[in-house]
Amino acid sequence: MNISLTPALEEFVNAKVATGLYNSASEVIREALRLLISKEQSISQERIDMLNKDIEKGLNSIESGNYTEGLGFLEELIKKYEE
Repeated sequence: MNISLTPALEEFVNAKVATGLYNSASEVIREALRLLISKEQSISQERIDMLNKDIEKGLNSIESGNYTEGLGFLEELIKKYEE
């Protein structure tokens, strides 16, 4: 696989290799991709946690009789989780 980097990114990668922390540009790119994967997984887990809390809150509201019926509420909820 070949990739193209902007001059600024190429300079950044080369600077990381020059520090001696990485042996090659490939190592820098692999580390960057691992960090990206970790970040995406973290964001996904945060969204799942937020959804679970909202579900629990909603179930508690239903049990106490404190809820709103209607399509408008559902549209607001969908919009919240699409962001």
